[in-house]
Amino acid sequence: MSELRKIVIDGSEIDVPPEMTLIQACEAAGIEIPRFCYHERLSIAGNCRMCLVEVVGGPPKPAASCAMQVKDLRPGPEGQPPVVRTNSPMVKKAREGVMEFLLINHPLDCPICDQGGECDLQDQAMAYGVDFSRFREPKRAVEDLQLGPLVETHMTRCISCTRCVRFTTEVAGVQVMGQTGRGEDAEITTYLGALIESEMVGNIVDLCPVGALVSKPYSFTARPWELTKTETIDVMDALGSNIRVDTKGREVMRILPRNHDGVNEEWLSDKSRYVWDGLRRQRLDKPYIRENGKLRPATWPEALSVAANAMKDKKLAGLVGDLASVEAAHALKLLIEGQGGTVECRTDGAKLPAGNRSGYVGTALIEDIDHARKIVLIGTNPRHEAPVLNARIRKAWLHGADVSLIGPAADLTYEVDHLGTDRAALDTLVTDATQADEEAIVIIGQGALRDADGAAVLASAQTVAEKMGAKLMVLHLAAGRVGAMDLGCVTEGGIAAATDGAEVIYNLGADEIDIAPGAFVIYQGSHGDRGAHRADVILPGAAYTEEPGIFVNTEGRPQLALRAGFPPGEAKENWAILRALSGELGSVLPFDSIGALRAHLSKAVPHLGEIDLVPDNTWQPLEAGKLGKADFRAAVADHYLTNPIARASSLMAELSAMAKARAQAPLAAE
Repeated sequence: MSELRKIVIDGSEIDVPPEMTLIQACEAAGIEIPRFCYHERLSIAGNCRMCLVEVVGGPPKPAASCAMQVKDLRPGPEGQPPVVRTNSPMVKKAREGVMEFLLINHPLDCPICDQGGECDLQDQAMAYGVDFSRFREPKRAVEDLQLGPLVETHMTRCISCTRCVRFTTEVAGVQVMGQTGRGEDAEITTYLGALIESEMVGNIVDLCPVGALVSKPYSFTARPWELTKTETIDVMDALGSNIRVDTKGREVMRILPRNHDGVNEEWLSDKSRYVWDGLRRQRLDKPYIRENGKLRPATWPEALSVAANAMKDKKLAGLVGDLASVEAAHALKLLIEGQGGTVECRTDGAKLPAGNRSGYVGTALIEDIDHARKIVLIGTNPRHEAPVLNARIRKAWLHGADVSLIGPAADLTYEVDHLGTDRAALDTLVTDATQADEEAIVIIGQGALRDADGAAVLASAQTVAEKMGAKLMVLHLAAGRVGAMDLGCVTEGGIAAATDGAEVIYNLGADEIDIAPGAFVIYQGSHGDRGAHRADVILPGAAYTEEPGIFVNTEGRPQLALRAGFPPGEAKENWAILRALSGELGSVLPFDSIGALRAHLSKAVPHLGEIDLVPDNTWQPLEAGKLGKADFRAAVADHYLTNPIARASSLMAELSAMAKARAQAPLAAE
């Protein structure tokens, strides 16, 4: 960091790094500068001119504070610190002029615009605008773009801030948006009317400072002041993105990202943002019991009684699903093991080592990717497994990082050195790996760990990390997996050993597996998905927005999800169902509230009580095993349909169909 420079802003002296722009220096001084095009995570465009300030002793005109650095300022005639004014008559007149120009062609859509109430242009027009216009010519109009089922466009409202262009190009890595024409004919468009083929396109709705880009599924359904806002955690992947769930009454109306520099910055994948319509469809809202091959509705006492009678004196197995919170997994473990059964969370067959946190989590933080100069991807496609994490890898690549890939070739939005697709390529890497000169990270995906030699693959990845002096990250797919591993929801021999010979299987939301005929299945979950179809007793549980819970993300960070609404019908919180069932079994669990459950949980696994803190994992190398010869397989068959909530969403089904259509090679005309 360079030596700090002293500048005077509105009479206050402040020391700032010379690399800072004036807009950043003003923010450091506690002064808010209006802006439309400037954004902290995008390149500087300097084209809206709303952030004008006066530089004393500089040119006799206002300067764009986003495009001028502190080191560009000249000191006073006797060496005094440079002086910047943000509220002088020159600045006031300049901002009024800019606002007048911006509003020349802007339509009076505020009463029917979805951005109304949370619009930067509204706020800044109130603060910096004037109450008249000198423009008498007809307003121009622009044709709307077709950007697919997620983003609705009203391009006549566009003020050409180019945030959407810069986001899609720089962060999402899709070169499809740009600006055509000059002057009054300038407009933002996509090249040849193409759709934006990205898993993160919804972020341009948040970035747009006016109502030119709005959410199509949310349009005309609610006003921001009607919504109840709840800060919680996303579970569509294992990244643990921080989100805000907005509800109207009992229904989720939209999901927005929250800023967390250590996890998702301020981005969110389209699946996480738009999956909320799946929370309304195919819900389980009452208990069911299977009689004569058919499910019939039942009361809670009846369903719990049938489940308890089936479980008594039987060989039990408990399966922890991908979306289960730590509290639910803990309650299931206590219940099943109290009856002499076993519990398993690795339902996909991943060979994750029990009790070795450096093996099933790794040692890297998500934000370590920002500083890495060497990144090795093994058996993973982060673009489909964690799109926001993939954007972070792209950011590191833009800053000079070298990215290598072992596994199926794919367009990851950045250049990779493809080392091979099979175990032989990994074996070669183990042999050739040398100490990295700068920070390095090895990222291994679940696709590499699901085969019979998964433990050997993980041991090889650890060896590569050791030889390179790199940190290891195990990229998970399931939001509930790391928390369940922390609790010890594992059976030696994996899911095959857990279910082998089991007479009763308690399925806590595990919808990604097929349970063989024979066993009596009790299914507890939120949606009528694969698990419910196989069940003999169905106990309806809450979805992730309908109960409080702790989720541990892929880097091992416990985060707290809060309730945004209530479950439909007779559905209950998941931990409460297990507590009630324990009473029926005559083996009451040692808690009767969420607070008591968390106290018991923290006593068993102390770091789960330290919310938003990532514990240091002691490095425990695995014993090297014999690698097979097969190619690595993709862990995700369909990015948009990976869990029951997504499969219940009509919007996710549409996005999945569009992605499949794009993947099919076009045929030439005969």
